[in-house]
Amino acid sequence: MVAEIALRYYEGVGRRKEATARARLYPQGNGAITVNGKPLKEYFGREIDWFAVQTPLRLTNTEAVFNVSIQVKGGGITGQAEAARMAIARALLKFNPELRPTLKAAGLLRRDPRVKERKKPGLKRARKAPTYTKR
Repeated sequence: MVAEIALRYYEGVGRRKEATARARLYPQGNGAITVNGKPLKEYFGREIDWFAVQTPLRLTNTEAVFNVSIQVKGGGITGQAEAARMAIARALLKFNPELRPTLKAAGLLRRDPRVKERKKPGLKRARKAPTYTKR
């Protein structure tokens, strides 16, 4: 007889630029979101970043279903927020695969491929050339 084991949490990983986030969704929660041990609004100072992190939960109407714990490292604040958004979306898919069309339509499952362009030799930055002087 095989007993179904209830998972303690659902985990997802998200990346954006140099930032990496690992989100864990704990069922039977009250909607609390912590980032690196701090409350969401204390870690991310801007409202747009709070909204980005909460987007997958709002789209799927699961805000009050889970407590979310996020570990982020690398990159800047907005990159970390968008990485966390993707991590939460991927964890929600593990919880319920039927949420895929909703999350995919919102563009939350596709990794943003844009990264910083490398500096080229002979240039000051990736594309900026030294000032041209005729004499």
